[in-house]
Amino acid sequence: MKHPFINDLSEKTIEELQTAIESLTNKLNYAYRTGNSPLIHQLQMVMESYREQISKKMDEIFKKEIIVQNVCFFYIVSFRKLA
Repeated sequence: MKHPFINDLSEKTIEELQTAIESLTNKLNYAYRTGNSPLIHQLQMVMESYREQISKKMDEIFKKEIIVQNVCFFYIVSFRKLA
């Protein structure tokens, strides 16, 4: 579930998102140690928002990589036919 107060994360880089998740993980560990259930729930929702954005960015990267691989394969096959 996304946190309702987290706005657009699409401008952040994967590295920025990962750094934020590391920081949130430390805060979440503290919340677990102190038994603060409301804080745990809020932090989990924030982390889910960040993880979802990382997943979207990684999907975009993989799609671009697959396209590049397909284009390269097409050129190799075409070049072999000409040779």
